[in-house]
Amino acid sequence: MTHAAGSPGIGVDGRLIVVTDRAQAAVAGQGLIDVVAAAADGGAPVVLLREKDLPRDERARLAAALVSVLAGSGTALLVATDARLAEEVGAVGVHLAAADDAWEAVAEAGRWLLVGRSCHGIPELQAARSAGLDYATLSPVWATASKPGYGPGLGLGGLAAGVAAVPGLPVYALGGVEPGWAADCLSAGAAGVAVMGAIMRADDPAKVVRSLLEELS
Repeated sequence: MTHAAGSPGIGVDGRLIVVTDRAQAAVAGQGLIDVVAAAADGGAPVVLLREKDLPRDERARLAAALVSVLAGSGTALLVATDARLAEEVGAVGVHLAAADDAWEAVAEAGRWLLVGRSCHGIPELQAARSAGLDYATLSPVWATASKPGYGPGLGLGGLAAGVAAVPGLPVYALGGVEPGWAADCLSAGAAGVAVMGAIMRADDPAKVVRSLLEELS
């Protein structure tokens, strides 16, 4: 099922998904909105707003602020978990956690929103494909402090096996992806990469985004 055919990014030309984490941005001495703006300046095709610990009203304000920052940049916005919020702010899609109800999200998203899902192994990837989702992330490819509790890393072999198990479903490599490693993920069959820490913690997020996009081109 394609909920938003022709939308920018996922599964089309968006080989990089920038995943937000305001705590990691703060450690680098930067605000999340500034980091996202810099990523867009670097050419990021897709940004995924997480920040799921925020109260909904605060998260809605943040989502609206990101929509404003990204306007005219060519960068698409995804919102984690909350399909209704994604629709309210004009995001292109919703990204589900592994435990979220995919069927319910697809029903809420209707035909206009993309629906993706975080997966951590082949059974979850197969369930995402069966539910008619538009894409999935597979993590952790490498062990990472950004996703404690998930591991050990699947490695490139695990990534390749996951991709092979779900033909037709774009799979994005997530977890420990740094500049210099993204091209290997493509070689393993991934549609692209999803990156959090390497961009959120960067002194120059735009430079990191450009480096990753050069590899992915």
